[in-house]
Amino acid sequence: MLADLTTLGVGGPATRLLTATTTDELVAHARAAWDDHEWLVLGGGSNLLVADSGFDGTVVLVRTSGVEADAVADGVTVRVAAGEPWDAFVATTVANGWTGLEALSGIPGTVGAAPVQNIGAYGVELSDVLTRVEFLDAATGERTWVPAAELALGYRTSTLKHGRRGVVLTVEFRLGTAGEHGVPVRYAQLAGSLGVDLGALVEPTTVRDEVLRLRASKGMVLDADDRDTWSAGSFFTNPIVSAAFAETLPADAPRWPAGDDVKLSAAWLIEHAGVHRGYAVPGSRAAISSKHTLALTNRGGATAAQVAELARYVQVTVLNRFGVSLVPEPVVVGDLLD
Repeated sequence: MLADLTTLGVGGPATRLLTATTTDELVAHARAAWDDHEWLVLGGGSNLLVADSGFDGTVVLVRTSGVEADAVADGVTVRVAAGEPWDAFVATTVANGWTGLEALSGIPGTVGAAPVQNIGAYGVELSDVLTRVEFLDAATGERTWVPAAELALGYRTSTLKHGRRGVVLTVEFRLGTAGEHGVPVRYAQLAGSLGVDLGALVEPTTVRDEVLRLRASKGMVLDADDRDTWSAGSFFTNPIVSAAFAETLPADAPRWPAGDDVKLSAAWLIEHAGVHRGYAVPGSRAAISSKHTLALTNRGGATAAQVAELARYVQVTVLNRFGVSLVPEPVVVGDLLD
């Protein structure tokens, strides 16, 4: 069952499951899957909602490993196999004194999935340090290195998520070195919890420890004993609206510049629309996290249909209250939110 391979713990079976432990094996399995026409690449399963009926096709489970690093001027170039667990890799960078990823500590999933979403947290996005990815292109069959500039990396999006079909094999980063000065804190909440000014320099190990503490307080660090972490993380992206529309919202609604537009807080919209932490549709085993309004969780025995029902309820409630359409962040397999 795919429920066993996703952090939400829901989803039916796949027709065929192929596990790749080397990059060459990943290439071979991907090409075999393409012959079946319907295929899905699965890493940590942390950003995925799979229908109860499962997936009528081949799932390629990425379990490759390996980290290589070359010293360069003012930093290091690091190449990482797609199947490496993301947070374990971040821990490696911090232990080696490589900087740039410490604020992305605690995010579940694998390295290969990170550029697909252009993951980000606490003022840092993957695009800040990503240089290129090794990619097996489903359209051409070619195995090539694609520069980050060609991936159209944006807020929780990329061409890897929309349009460019294939498999990420390796991810390359350009990271700095902390030296004597530490790294700048770029996010107000993180600065406040550390007791420093925004932009202050802090040791990377300290940043990582505090980020993990903050994420755990929101149920955003995986823990088998904590049902609030049985989720797909933040289920909705923060909406981006026009400046004129943002002016129609309550004055206390959080907002941030996004080019000529304005980014809103999905969590604030949900809570102020009346959907509070712990809410569940009557009779459902899916519920809003008791720690964070933006996470939809499996309280034990939930179905994908129940998670989708809760997601639709949140969307309709926010739309009716504020006129804002919330967009799901996880990849949805099956006709669940159509």
